[in-house]
Amino acid sequence: MTDDASTPRPVPVSKIDTSVPHSARIWNYWLGGSDNYEVDRIAGDQYREAFPGIVDVARCSRQFLVRSIRYMARDAGVWQFLDVGTGLPTVDNTHQVAQRVNPEARVVYVDNDPLVLMHANALLTSTPEGHTAYIEADLHEPERILEAATEHLDLDLPVGVILSGILGHVETFDEARSIVQRLMAGLASGSHISINEGTDTDEVYCSAQAAYNASGAVPYRLRTMDEIRGYFDGLELVEPGVVAVPRWRPDPAAGQGPQDVGQAGGVARKP
Repeated sequence: MTDDASTPRPVPVSKIDTSVPHSARIWNYWLGGSDNYEVDRIAGDQYREAFPGIVDVARCSRQFLVRSIRYMARDAGVWQFLDVGTGLPTVDNTHQVAQRVNPEARVVYVDNDPLVLMHANALLTSTPEGHTAYIEADLHEPERILEAATEHLDLDLPVGVILSGILGHVETFDEARSIVQRLMAGLASGSHISINEGTDTDEVYCSAQAAYNASGAVPYRLRTMDEIRGYFDGLELVEPGVVAVPRWRPDPAAGQGPQDVGQAGGVARKP
């Protein structure tokens, strides 16, 4: 392993397509960020008009992500993290949450989106004791991701994998499940995985997503609850299992918000 963070290569702005909406930028907009363009805000507002609950989906997904990382770092003792499909930097990024629990935590971010790459330096911060790095790699190549991660993580020890709202971009459920299984196959016993994805349980949500997918943006596919549970096949689910994300180990101090948003998630351990 090296102690020097990977430095992303500069990305020409010309490679950033601002003519069509972009899911990471729209997500950033819904979360109150500024890394978005007018085309994203228009698409985000149209989506929100069709399905007002989408902002709750975005916020509850982020809150679940924070709680699941905290669980892995604090309760499961995981100090190495592999965040695949990172998306744009926002509040409470993986390294910030993990290093608040364990300042020595090591975090590797993985994405192949030119826009994310352009902002990746914001992710390459760390406590003096810890480490963060960025790998430019494709979700569809889990073996390559694991090989590159060995530059920064010890894969003979437990790793916490994070797949947050990314598997819906994979065309079929079988392919998405294969990616999960291949990632976990290369990791040590005691490794954990956190997954949360959009569900097809709300007709209005499904309709809004179909309209978005027809806009020319990279499509995102809502999955059934059984399919989301299927991502964890062969792993030991942490209680309470796969549930709507606000119901996964809620933080009592955060107060009561919406409970049945169209996003489900869970955390599991590799035996």
